[in-house]
Amino acid sequence: MSVSGPATPPLNPTALTGHLCDVPGLRLGHFHRHSNRWRTGTTVIVAEAGATAGVDVRGGGPGTRETDLLRPENLVQQVQAICLTGGSAFGLAAADGVMQVLEERGLGFPVGGLSAVVPIVPTAVIFDLGRAGSVANRPDPSFGRRATEAAFRRRPVVHTHSAIGAGIGARAGGLQGGIGMASQIVDMSTIPGTTDHFLGSDPIVVSALAVVNAVGSVIDPRTARPWEEFIAPAWPVLRPPSLSDQRRFMAYLTSLSSQQVSPLNTTIGVVATNAPLSKAECSKFAAVAHDGLARAIRPAHSMHDGDTIFGLSSSPVTGLALINSPAVMNALIQAGAETFAIACTRAVINAASVGGPPSYRDLCPSAFGPRGRSSQP
Repeated sequence: MSVSGPATPPLNPTALTGHLCDVPGLRLGHFHRHSNRWRTGTTVIVAEAGATAGVDVRGGGPGTRETDLLRPENLVQQVQAICLTGGSAFGLAAADGVMQVLEERGLGFPVGGLSAVVPIVPTAVIFDLGRAGSVANRPDPSFGRRATEAAFRRRPVVHTHSAIGAGIGARAGGLQGGIGMASQIVDMSTIPGTTDHFLGSDPIVVSALAVVNAVGSVIDPRTARPWEEFIAPAWPVLRPPSLSDQRRFMAYLTSLSSQQVSPLNTTIGVVATNAPLSKAECSKFAAVAHDGLARAIRPAHSMHDGDTIFGLSSSPVTGLALINSPAVMNALIQAGAETFAIACTRAVINAASVGGPPSYRDLCPSAFGPRGRSSQP
């Protein structure tokens, strides 16, 4: 199944959708298989005009590709896509399909004298092998191709839950995991001595996407509520779960402790902005987003996690760093941590079970009000 997201929505602050692509210049596509012993998928973020990128890896068991290119001292300055996928190390093959589509479109690092391009597609994986019963069923190049093709579709497909793409086989703290997103405007008027001079009249937007497949949980076991429920004014307040739902949640956690559950997990994702950042600043942007991950998921960064976050700047202005404005950079990295924490929480709160573990909604429907509805995107 392929699903796609919008490419460049308007930058009116009231028009933000809580989507990764609220940052202009980005496209988002998903592909997954969920049938006949399959439960895995791939998610691709495309920067058609290129994006400056950095990365920060904190988990003890990462699976990545092309991350060395993102070091500030290395040659390549722009990436064309980020690939997030299931399949553990086998799933890195999905990036081949992403590269095929981008090459066909002439997008990539130009190879002098050969009239050719090499698409730059840094990739990170989660461990979801065998989640539907077969270790042999995992993403291959066709997954990356179909997710990338979905990203280029003009009509966006709006998903109603988070168990899609790379997140369909995810689990977090014993619950169904998935993909969560969030976005916010960075208000430069609150920073003394600064203005919105970086992008003219356009506001600076920060967004995040998280694929949550963590050893830890986004839910506080003492209250059956998210650790970071009140992290931002835009975060809708869930209702306190009923006592019966809290008991059901605790009984489920107790049952998990008596089972042998694979500890091999990972949370991966992207923080993005339209502010002009250097490669080094994109890596700092990603590094501080891990603070948001650690606030939303507890514990985090274990030896069994491969926690990896990419930082992206989609600004058409290259080589203009914000390092001479620490106040602006501080505002951006703070927003990155907040949005990533919200994205991590939404990945689990908005998930619907797809045949594996139960979802949070299954165990605590009273938290969502009448008919199990929530106002969260």
